[in-house]
Amino acid sequence: MNIVNYKSFLFGLSVLMLSHTHKMIGQERTNKLKDLVQYVDPMIGTAKMGHTYPGATVPFGSVQLSPETDTIPYATNGKYNKDVYKYCAGYQYEDKTIVGFSHTHFSGTGHSDLGDFLIMPTTGKLQLNPGTAAHPETGYRSVFSHKTEKAEPAYYSVLLEDHNIKAELTATTRVGMHQYTFPKSDQAHIILDLTAGIYNYDKKNVWTFVRVENDTLITGYRQTNGWARTRTVYFAMSFSKPIKGYGQATPEKSVYKGFWSRFDQTKNFPEMAGVNLKLYFDFDTNENEKVKIKFAISPVSTQGALANMKAEIPDWNFERVKKESQEVWNKELNKIQVQTIQKEDMVNFYTAMYHAFLGPTVYMDTDGNYKGLDGNIHKATTFQNYTSFSLWDTYRALHPLFNLVQPKRNSDMINSMLAHYDQSVHKMLPIWSHYANENWCMIGYHSVSVIADAIVKGNTNFDVDKALLATVNTAKVPYYDGLEYYMKKGFVPEDKNGSSVSKTLEYAYDDWAIAQAAKKLGKEDIYNEFSKRATNYKNVYDAKTGFMRPKLDDGTFKKEFDPLDTHGQGFIEGNSWNYSLYVPQDPAEMIKMMNGTDAFTRRLDSLFSMHLPDKYFENTEDITKEGIIGNYVHGNEPSHHVVYLYNWTKSPWKAQDKIRMILKRMYKNGPDGLGGNDDFGQMSAWYIFSSLGFYPVAPGSEDYSLGSPLVANAIFNLENGKTFEVATVNQSDKNVFVSKVLLNGKPLTSPVIKHSDIVNGGKITFYMSSKPNKKIYLEKGLRD
Repeated sequence: MNIVNYKSFLFGLSVLMLSHTHKMIGQERTNKLKDLVQYVDPMIGTAKMGHTYPGATVPFGSVQLSPETDTIPYATNGKYNKDVYKYCAGYQYEDKTIVGFSHTHFSGTGHSDLGDFLIMPTTGKLQLNPGTAAHPETGYRSVFSHKTEKAEPAYYSVLLEDHNIKAELTATTRVGMHQYTFPKSDQAHIILDLTAGIYNYDKKNVWTFVRVENDTLITGYRQTNGWARTRTVYFAMSFSKPIKGYGQATPEKSVYKGFWSRFDQTKNFPEMAGVNLKLYFDFDTNENEKVKIKFAISPVSTQGALANMKAEIPDWNFERVKKESQEVWNKELNKIQVQTIQKEDMVNFYTAMYHAFLGPTVYMDTDGNYKGLDGNIHKATTFQNYTSFSLWDTYRALHPLFNLVQPKRNSDMINSMLAHYDQSVHKMLPIWSHYANENWCMIGYHSVSVIADAIVKGNTNFDVDKALLATVNTAKVPYYDGLEYYMKKGFVPEDKNGSSVSKTLEYAYDDWAIAQAAKKLGKEDIYNEFSKRATNYKNVYDAKTGFMRPKLDDGTFKKEFDPLDTHGQGFIEGNSWNYSLYVPQDPAEMIKMMNGTDAFTRRLDSLFSMHLPDKYFENTEDITKEGIIGNYVHGNEPSHHVVYLYNWTKSPWKAQDKIRMILKRMYKNGPDGLGGNDDFGQMSAWYIFSSLGFYPVAPGSEDYSLGSPLVANAIFNLENGKTFEVATVNQSDKNVFVSKVLLNGKPLTSPVIKHSDIVNGGKITFYMSSKPNKKIYLEKGLRD
């Protein structure tokens, strides 16, 4: 090589290196953590029927430390109290008083439990009853104002006006930390009410036990018979300063007293046990003195709770815990970095991300120990164990979202489901499970959808052969919810088992999901068997009326039938108008069955434009006017895929403005910003997917159906180190239609992208317009 060529070589090399350096800097800037916590508003959904809580927690945390605003009982005079439904998360924004702060909550559910270990700081005369909302002075509760209330990820604060105490809360995975700023008082108290709970009723408490280990450490447990009928939670509670004195309310009377009556157990007696315990701990406080509490929980033992506390919060630095927990949130939120036209859309998006990452929750000690479904202690050595699987809701979009942005966690959740299966005497995967219990809530066997979706998408850090066998066995338990009839007849008869049409449709979808997993794993016999079962939806379709309709055991359709009604028509939490569209596994065949694309398009148009009289939903807890557009019920899950069905017609553009309408009408800033129960993140997952421009219509498939993105730009920072970008051109609130779509620079001719398109990295670009492109995607595709 001569001198000239050598210099040219060096120059070219330096340019190449400089270019690479600039590229790397650009990539680092793209992936740099942004301050996204600022956009999360935990108050969204705390009013009306959103059923979210505003308190302190970390992503998927075991502890959800949040205020309770009333003590509504589950039943009054032996009858269900409808008002209790507002308090599934313990908090209602319209309330004026706070009863206390408890450590466990569900987010956005339509039924409830938990509310364990309620703590309330007070001053003055000791009162061990909560009092009433109308007369808070008769108990330990306090008036509060939203003006002094602050809610952020991993932080909540409020002024308890009746006691002049500032309450501040933060949390780690297994430990809640309280910081109470007291006035000067020689009558400062911390109340620990072990009778309090959400959806409470007489005899829900089975047993409570407390030990005062020393002048700063309390341990114990609470066992309840609720939604989970054998739930036991252990705790360790540590104070930042010594207790002056302590005691309990007078123990309830019992026929058998043993020899404990020789002691005065009401004051300074270090061992307390009973069905209902209310405890107090006394202090002297100086002006603005901060009394802090660390409260750790465990599914196993008080020793486990204490170890959790030492591992997660070894000191008393409240601000450090808050800061580090918010940094954990920020890291999780940065898994999708978006830009939007309006700030309120940023708030909606990252609050949806926040809600989506609240559950399922970690259910194991720091050493891996947890209590299993069989009541025994197990150790998770190769995975993190999770609980609280609201699967009827979350299989639809939340777990598919996890397969994109939380793949490791989703595999761990499936391993948790397989552990449940191993410990189940029924040999079934979870239906709706929490705290080492199966509560059998809702229908279907949607664990199989979660597992199949992960297998098909290649997110399989679990034993796939065992998982497939578990799905097959779960789908063949004859005594489970009409399955014996479904397997024999191909449908569930309404006169043998209620909600029969919903069950038939959802079983058929789950069977299709099993078939897809079997196909991926090369199990042809299972694929053929469950592909056939997946067509059972046809058995409840009435061609004369054009609706899915309940059949009786003799094979005839039930005569009394109103497709608008949600009661007594063979459906659960929905009517036939919405549920008749539930064939996500085969929309093309469903449309053919319903007289083709033209007729089907008119049907969808009518769904969104017709009027649904109040009488059809006014007595249904899970469906309210705020969650309805026409007769399309977005506030409940069975319809979440419906708007995307336009992609199987000749008018895919008709989905686009409707998706944007739903995003704007069903999701808003403010406490009443959700159009229905968030349902452990499913409502939020719909928002996340749809605002990004695509949605998993049929989990168990690699396909995502395209819509109309709300974001201006989005970057997926994937766990495999790659990025996927969603870009828009001409984005605005008026430009809701898509004129064309490019995937990695190439035009898409059908409204579909695949999971592999995203996880392999790349870019999708939507060109937006105020007018529809009525020929979009029609070059080839899904239509007849």
